[in-house]
Amino acid sequence: MKATFTGLLAAAAVWSASPAVAQTAPTRQEIAVYAGLHEAAAKGDTAEIEKLIAEGEKPNIQDSKSRTPLIVAVYFKHHAAARALLKAGANPNVMDYDRYDILTIAAVANDIEMMKIALEGGASPKNITSRYNGTALIAAAHLSHVEAVKLLIAAKAPLNHVNNLGWTALMEAIVLGNGSANPTATVRALVEAGADVNIADRQKISALQHARQRGYAEIARILENAGAR
Repeated sequence: MKATFTGLLAAAAVWSASPAVAQTAPTRQEIAVYAGLHEAAAKGDTAEIEKLIAEGEKPNIQDSKSRTPLIVAVYFKHHAAARALLKAGANPNVMDYDRYDILTIAAVANDIEMMKIALEGGASPKNITSRYNGTALIAAAHLSHVEAVKLLIAAKAPLNHVNNLGWTALMEAIVLGNGSANPTATVRALVEAGADVNIADRQKISALQHARQRGYAEIARILENAGAR
């Protein structure tokens, strides 16, 4: 293992312990055997990426977990490396074996710069991602990443997509939030964008009912003013 990988291995450990446990960043064992573009992407070595591409290495090669070099660069927040890979023809809509694309990975990480790079590079906010059949918007709303939610709304992400748990982005912001400032701002952004406030969950409980049951007075007020029942 090269000494230059020390910081990278620490980052991998943080990812493994993060709340986004459904996502699987490269492990230290995987990083140790990476070569070529995957190794360069993991390091954020833009010059090496450009050199390898010029020598004919394919930008969409996948590792054992279906991660492309671009997905690896996004996991480790290497913005310049991601730009270089996109410029070289990397597909921004490839998904890994957990069905995560770069836009959803960046949204979960609240990496706004990477989200912008992904969108500018052709990543689609309409992709159905993860084992939950969700979207990047649902993932961002789940975590109350307000700026990420607003960026995805502006990119025309589907506001009312229902995942296989029976929840929209709006419902996740309420049910999985805690009613504090960020979940409230997330709800406000979604409602102002035109999210349907009357899509109930599988138990026929509405967003407004969930807000009231949890004592989220400001969220309930936002929903009521939008015509929620």
